[in-house]
Amino acid sequence: MFLEDVGTLFIIDENSCLTGVVSRKDLLRAAIGKQDLNALPVHIIMTRMPNVTVCRREDSLIDVAKHLINKQIDGLPVVKDTDKGLEVIGRVTKTTITKVFVELITENHI
Repeated sequence: MFLEDVGTLFIIDENSCLTGVVSRKDLLRAAIGKQDLNALPVHIIMTRMPNVTVCRREDSLIDVAKHLINKQIDGLPVVKDTDKGLEVIGRVTKTTITKVFVELITENHI
């Protein structure tokens, strides 16, 4: 996560359905707790469903940005409902949403 500059990993099952999320904060918390991260199963430190904040492709950018701010998280999985659960179809991060807002403002001021 740190080497690739990825703030959040989405944990999925064999059906590509969301089961949890692991963030940098989760890893740091585990490391501060003196746990051996090489031997620690991810399910021990991940945030599990249904406690994961998600968004859907039809959600507004403003609503997604509010979720990121209010929950103090770096990224949200974009999901769609399936008969097996919430399938992950993408992600929105603070960086990607900031880029969109900058592009929109730049286009409207030129």
